[in-house]
Amino acid sequence: MLKALTTAATGMIAQQMNMDIISNNIANVDTSGYKKVRAEFQDLLSQTIKSPGAQVSQGTNQPVGIQVGLGTKTSATQKVFSEGILKTTGNPLDIAIEGKGFLQVQLDDGSIGYTRDGSLKVDANGQVTTTDGYIIQPQITIGTNVSEITITPDGRISVRQGSETEQNEIAQIQLVRFANPAGLLSIGKNMFIETGASGNAIEGEPGQEGFGTIEQGFLEGSNVQVVEELINLIQAERAFEANSKLIKSSDNMLRTANQIV
Repeated sequence: MLKALTTAATGMIAQQMNMDIISNNIANVDTSGYKKVRAEFQDLLSQTIKSPGAQVSQGTNQPVGIQVGLGTKTSATQKVFSEGILKTTGNPLDIAIEGKGFLQVQLDDGSIGYTRDGSLKVDANGQVTTTDGYIIQPQITIGTNVSEITITPDGRISVRQGSETEQNEIAQIQLVRFANPAGLLSIGKNMFIETGASGNAIEGEPGQEGFGTIEQGFLEGSNVQVVEELINLIQAERAFEANSKLIKSSDNMLRTANQIV
């Protein structure tokens, strides 16, 4: 009965983390470029009372054994990099990556971060940045007195300045991809950094093999499906409730045993 208490407790702890993950997904349902997270679980070690295959008599083996599981634990939190729905904004500096790829930005410490949030801005120096002021890499300078900006699906940026009649191509957006994007480390602000699990960044132009294309005037929405998350929420709540009832039942059995005179 004591095993039941501790086993059910591991289930409650695991479902509590599952609830935290689901809550974060729902909280980011409107976050541009957000990728939902899925909790993954695995069972703990089992106590082996009788091993399957053990010899019980001359030439005879035990066909099955006796093993008692000791609970569960969270084994991983998997980032799901499926594409979110593209939302039209009409802003010429809003871009969405349709397909695989990340934008590169320079972080405060000089290292490179990666994002799929294409809500770009222009700072006082005319440089293209993220909402938080991180400069897009390679650097793109739009300049001042720009009356029109065009970004093609292959990432070429052209601008028309002032009263000029023709546009001039000024830059080329570069994308990167990873062998295992789920191995990237999320650091907040819609930003990821490279890890040993993700593999090295592979750079290329939009539209090349293995890279997505650029859609101007759109933003990629979160890939969180609210209905799916609500179903997961109900399942997690019921699993938590079932484990709590197991603890209560084990407590009642212990109480009954203690009352035997």
